[in-house]
Amino acid sequence: MEKVRIDRRKFIALAAGTTAVAGIAGYSLSDTENYIRSDSTDEPGRTPLSPDERAILYLASLAPSGHNTQPWFVNYVEPYHWIIGNDSTKWLPGVDPTQRETILSIGAFLQNLECAAGNLGYDCDFVLLATGNEAENVVEVKLVKALPRIYDVEKIRQRRTVRSDYRAEVLKKEDVKSLIGDDSEYVHFIPNTAMQSPWLNEQTIEANRIQSYRDTAQKELSEWIRFSSQDAEKYRDGLTTSSMEIDGIPGWFLRNFYGKADVMKKAFREQSIDKVIQQVAQSAGWILITSKDDSVGSLLETGKRMERLFLSVREKYIAIHPMTQILEEPSTRQMMVGFMGISQPIQFILRVGYLDTYPDPVSLRRPVGSFLRV
Repeated sequence: MEKVRIDRRKFIALAAGTTAVAGIAGYSLSDTENYIRSDSTDEPGRTPLSPDERAILYLASLAPSGHNTQPWFVNYVEPYHWIIGNDSTKWLPGVDPTQRETILSIGAFLQNLECAAGNLGYDCDFVLLATGNEAENVVEVKLVKALPRIYDVEKIRQRRTVRSDYRAEVLKKEDVKSLIGDDSEYVHFIPNTAMQSPWLNEQTIEANRIQSYRDTAQKELSEWIRFSSQDAEKYRDGLTTSSMEIDGIPGWFLRNFYGKADVMKKAFREQSIDKVIQQVAQSAGWILITSKDDSVGSLLETGKRMERLFLSVREKYIAIHPMTQILEEPSTRQMMVGFMGISQPIQFILRVGYLDTYPDPVSLRRPVGSFLRV
């Protein structure tokens, strides 16, 4: 036992910081093995879904969410008629007390659903039900047969958050124009050469420092890290070592010897901050996504807008890493409102940069039957 303790201390500096930062960074993905199986382990006979319905909902569920909580459920009304709901057991009150990020994540879910449905020949008739972020029933959707709108759903399957190995050059003008598209009113690119970029770097570090030492946020993070393969298989959500880009011997060590209590230790918190410092120094700049206002409808549309952006970057070898801590901490959020000079509410802060190679997705996902309510 004593030998294990010594080895454990040796690994703290190597692995702890990477783990903590990946956890608090927001939208996260996990083990390759689970990603491959998650589409097939839900027994079709146990739910009333048709093959098309099952395929659409599975692709919708590949949307990003804070700590990969997957905060949605689907209430089955009748064939091709569902209520998309807000699962309160997946909320993150420590970093998202108003459920703003929850609604944004459900918006990303709806974007995937719409793309997948259109590809199979269905139009989506959406009706907003929720008047507040904590409403259980968010959107009613009916799928109506129509001409297929061909969409490459591999973009949904292959979407991934990447945190490491960014190149430093500024995004090409043609790439920026392509990413922003028709959303120039709401999508703002800040290159690493702009005066706002160093400020965003500094405030991201400061917000992470505040959050790392705020016990409610840190404990919440610890509840969503699936260190062991057994927990990853059991829950099929949350963060794993693969999603946090900790592989090889460090990843093996964390899976076998780390637990929730380790996330609360000073070494874990300190090295997480060090990792953020390394990350913000390694990017082409930032993308800010704003909304018309803070209503449920606007947040859903903003989540859809973010997902469309996310689905367009892989082919350009551009990585996106949501780093929303500035918006989650009141002191840094208030400073940002004054400094950035953007009148619309800022809902996403995304670090971006080119990659030499794009890694495959590594996402834990719950099977469709686990979030379907009949």
